[in-house]
Amino acid sequence: MIAFDLQCKNEHVFEGWFKNDDAFKDQKKKGLVVCPVCNDKNVVKILSSFSMVKSSGNSVCSAGTDNMLELKELSRKVYDFIENNFDNVGADFTREALKIHYGVSEPRNIRGVSTDKEEKMLKEEGIEVLKIPVPVDKTETDA
Repeated sequence: MIAFDLQCKNEHVFEGWFKNDDAFKDQKKKGLVVCPVCNDKNVVKILSSFSMVKSSGNSVCSAGTDNMLELKELSRKVYDFIENNFDNVGADFTREALKIHYGVSEPRNIRGVSTDKEEKMLKEEGIEVLKIPVPVDKTETDA
């Protein structure tokens, strides 16, 4: 079984469990995947948020050193892409996101920092925020 994070057109987010991706697609096509809040059948898969921890030994979820190195490299590539393709607006992130959303500023990719309260307010305004952690080695070399 696999769990997917799902969202309806009314932006209700919920989880669905399926045998695999084909089972999800088949059930959606048959109209069997519905929002538990509003019964909307216009449901899509969304990115799931997750965390990973390197195991120190005999855990069932142990990640090998090679896998952790691959994940670290992938994280570095994602961060480098963001760094090179998004304007860093720093602490003005919330203000800039609102200006873009309401047409005061030209649409562009931005990155910066915001508080949990600001992120909640942005979501209420219909602005999706994606948090990407800064790779550990990046913070160490910039410090």
